[in-house]
Amino acid sequence: VLAPLVLLMARGVAFSGYTGSGMWWSLVAGIAGAIGAFGVLLAFGAKGSPSVVMSIIFAGAPIVNAVVALALHPPADGYGSIKPQFFAGILLAAVGGTLVTLYKPNPAPPKSQPAAVAANGADAVSSENK
Repeated sequence: VLAPLVLLMARGVAFSGYTGSGMWWSLVAGIAGAIGAFGVLLAFGAKGSPSVVMSIIFAGAPIVNAVVALALHPPADGYGSIKPQFFAGILLAAVGGTLVTLYKPNPAPPKSQPAAVAANGADAVSSENK
């Protein structure tokens, strides 16, 4: 957190123009990111498969971003002015995340364990010397 501040100060960036509203939004965004990271940890802790968890996250994030952006900043010409390709992209992200989650490859079978070693190492050594 402090490294970017030091870097900006070293470059002589003026810290003017920051609004209270912008600072609150950045705080809310940081809190939301921390909650999301905690959710990922909970998903892995509940024995979630990394391929499933990450496909949901990486397909869901752009969808959430698009919906929130449209809600907060609607198009000037209305929602009817949005091109169909935009909605197709959202649909494809949802379908892609679903397909990856449902049809993920099965994990490799566990490697076979070597034959059990004798409890007494001397027995194994003496049998090799015969």
